[in-house]
Amino acid sequence: MNPVYLDNQSATRIDERVYEEMVPYLKENYGNAQSMHSLGAKSKDALERARSQVAQLIGSEEDEIYFTSCGSESNNLAIKGIAQAYIQKGKNIIVSAIEHFSVLYSCRRLEQSGFEITYLPVDKYGLVSPEELKNAIRSDTILVSIQHANPEIGTIQSVENLSRVAREKGVLFHTDAVCTAGTIPVDVNKLGVDLLTFSSSQIYGPKGAAALYIRKGVRVIPQIDGGIQENGRRAGTENIPAIVGFGRACEIARSEMEENYKKMLLLRNRLIEGLQERIEYIYLNGHPEKRLPGNVNFSIEFVEGEGMLLFLNEEGIYVSSGSACTSKALKMSHVLSAIKLDPAIAQGSVVMTLSKYNTDQEIDYVLEKFPPIVKRLRDMSPLYAHFLKTGKRLEAGPGTDYEHKQGEHLE
Repeated sequence: MNPVYLDNQSATRIDERVYEEMVPYLKENYGNAQSMHSLGAKSKDALERARSQVAQLIGSEEDEIYFTSCGSESNNLAIKGIAQAYIQKGKNIIVSAIEHFSVLYSCRRLEQSGFEITYLPVDKYGLVSPEELKNAIRSDTILVSIQHANPEIGTIQSVENLSRVAREKGVLFHTDAVCTAGTIPVDVNKLGVDLLTFSSSQIYGPKGAAALYIRKGVRVIPQIDGGIQENGRRAGTENIPAIVGFGRACEIARSEMEENYKKMLLLRNRLIEGLQERIEYIYLNGHPEKRLPGNVNFSIEFVEGEGMLLFLNEEGIYVSSGSACTSKALKMSHVLSAIKLDPAIAQGSVVMTLSKYNTDQEIDYVLEKFPPIVKRLRDMSPLYAHFLKTGKRLEAGPGTDYEHKQGEHLE
């Protein structure tokens, strides 16, 4: 069996059609898009063609798309750019407790400059309540930023309802759609958002290209100064090969979205149900239905995530534990903490994210190899030995509903 890659929320394999589109701009058409000569004009034409392809994926106008290097840069531009542009109106920004660190750390930086950040709680599935958002908005609130879907637990937010609350209060709304744009239908007008972040590397495009949608009329202060690129909102020589690849990836994603969605959904459900059947004391994190089609997040009791990752890696199965930005911290992620998962259980979390390239045979292989790994780790666990001997769990926090979570499954 070839290696089974189930870490697609960190980065996806590039589509061969995307790579072929990029090659001429790495070799022959290498001119700077801002140059006045013919070689520069070829790059400029490619840049604007990609802008059109990217805009079509999310239903925006071409001149509302601003290219960046990654989702984190887009989030920084959105959060800090709005904060600086609307500082005369107010200094309060509202975000959810489970945002990507590029949003949370941007807010932390703004707090050092006198801004006040409101961190909205989420329920056990990771959902934000529109009513809580409504109650949190103040007269000096200038921005709400709530991600479209969480990359760790896969929960998809009702952004339409949340943005409506902000709009009724006259507050701008940003959503991080890195996990969703190109995977499920995303339309900025239906979502009702003013700013939207999305990226190439999650939709089988190259790393090094992403975009921020900014609705016409919304003011944003640039965070990178130095040139006229991107209509003056993001200076720097454009990464034409990556942007060309991003555009082609968006075009392919738009035409194949339904097919890819159905495939990943079937594989995801097989994996979830198969692991629940084969492993005891396994708990699905995130919403069982309002969920990304390729996301599988389990907490497995009496084992640690690091051990599972290492043994799975030996079998050629590549997964993660927690979000891509926290997996090396070897501690409970801020997302699992926010949904109030018991720390003793959260330490055994494993995240498997599927792509259009995964197969039924790969799922069979994971279902064959993973349960024995869990058994092997439990056989070495003093916590599990104590449980088998006494029927009692150590370090289990109050309010953990084991029986309910054990029985959760997808219909």
